[in-house]
Amino acid sequence: MIAETVCSAVAAAGLGIAAVTAYRRRFLAATRIAAYALVPLGLVLTGVVEWLADTAFSPTAWAGFVLLGVAWGLFALTRTVERRRGGTRKERRAAARSARQEAAAPGASAPSLGTAAPRPAARPAAAPRANSSDDFSDIEAILKKHGI
Repeated sequence: MIAETVCSAVAAAGLGIAAVTAYRRRFLAATRIAAYALVPLGLVLTGVVEWLADTAFSPTAWAGFVLLGVAWGLFALTRTVERRRGGTRKERRAAARSARQEAAAPGASAPSLGTAAPRPAARPAAAPRANSSDDFSDIEAILKKHGI
């Protein structure tokens, strides 16, 4: 009951300040002040203030807030682990799709389930180039091809 009285007094004071502001011909500011002043009165009339007062002193409500906090923390934890694991959900799905597509040959009518031949060995890495003039020869060839 005290909260309702305080909210009503704040609304009345705000409307008084809005009236003084309107008297000074600052109508836009007066309208804005009146809008802010009516919010506490609206909260009282809709019952939100009473609900908040009941919630603030209810152990059950606080237990609910704690559970919501724990749930939020678990969501944040799973997102952190997912990011550390490497990649987003979309990237993992794309990798799984490409792995499934590699199981079948491009011209095959049905995917092959068994592995008839072992995978070819990985290519050895190219040897590093001896001098920097070889590095630029490829670039020069591309530029000459395009007429640059």
